[in-house]
Amino acid sequence: MADKFRPLSKRVGAETTVGRGEIMEPAFIKETLESLEHYGVLVFHRLGLTDEQQVAFSSKLGEVIPQGKVQPDGSRDVIFKITLDEKENDAAEYLKSTIHWHIDGIFDDTPPVRATILTGRRLSKTGGATEFCNTYAAYNDLSPEEQRRCDSLRIMHSLVASHRVWNPDSTPEETERWRKRRAPKEHPLVWHHRSGRKSIVIGMTVDQVMGMSEAEGRAFMEKLTAHTTRPENVYHHDWEIGDLVIWDNCGTMHRATPYDPASGRMMHRTVLLGTESIG
Repeated sequence: MADKFRPLSKRVGAETTVGRGEIMEPAFIKETLESLEHYGVLVFHRLGLTDEQQVAFSSKLGEVIPQGKVQPDGSRDVIFKITLDEKENDAAEYLKSTIHWHIDGIFDDTPPVRATILTGRRLSKTGGATEFCNTYAAYNDLSPEEQRRCDSLRIMHSLVASHRVWNPDSTPEETERWRKRRAPKEHPLVWHHRSGRKSIVIGMTVDQVMGMSEAEGRAFMEKLTAHTTRPENVYHHDWEIGDLVIWDNCGTMHRATPYDPASGRMMHRTVLLGTESIG
C-alpha cells in the first residue's frame, strides 16, 4: 500500500501531510487513487487550494463533471458551492437533506460521481462536520444469510424521499414539485463492483424496498442503516479552513452534521465522472 497516507481509523479514512508542491506529481496521483480505493476517504489538512488548483488536481484524478452555476452561454461552472445560502446556490433547498446519510448521483445507472473533492471555505461555529461510513465493510459484516437476502433485494430511490426527511409535513403541491424534478430510480440493494467487492446502496433517498410493505420496508431499512453506520464504521471530520477531503462515492455514504443555515458555511466541490453501473 502507498506510504504517503496514514490511516485515521481501522475501517475508513486516511490523512496525508503532502503539500501543494507534490500533489500534481504522477507518482502521487497514482498513490492517491490506490489509497482512495483502499481507505475510502482521504484528508489533506489545510491544503488551501484555490479553485483553479482544485480543478487542476481533480482533473489529474479523473474526468471532472461541471455541476456548478449555469452561465449565460449555457455552460456550467466546474465548482459547485455547497451552501444553504439561496443567493449562492439555487439548489440550497435540496441541500437541507444532506444532514442525512446519502450517496451522490444515485438517480443514474452510472453515478455521475465516482469521487467527490471538497475544500472548506467558510465554516459554521457549531456543527457542519462531515461523516463517512464504509459501505463495503457494512456488507462484509453481514452474515451469509443476510448477504443472500440483501443480494436479492431492489430499492426504489426518489427525490421525494430525500425531501421528506427534512420536511415530513410537506404539502401535496410540494411533494409533486419534487416528484417532477427527477424520476424515481430503482437499483439493487447491493452494488457488485468490477473489482469483485460488494457494497450496500442505501441512504436518505430510499423510498421503497421492492416486494415489501411500507412498514416492513421501513423497519428493514432502519435496521440496515444502523448496521452500516455503527461508530466503528464511521470517520468524523471536523473541518478547518483550507482542508481538502476526497471520498470514494462508490464505497461510502456521507452526511453533514446539523449546522445553522445562516452560518455562511461554504464548501467548494468538484466531482469525478462515474465509471461503472450500480446494476
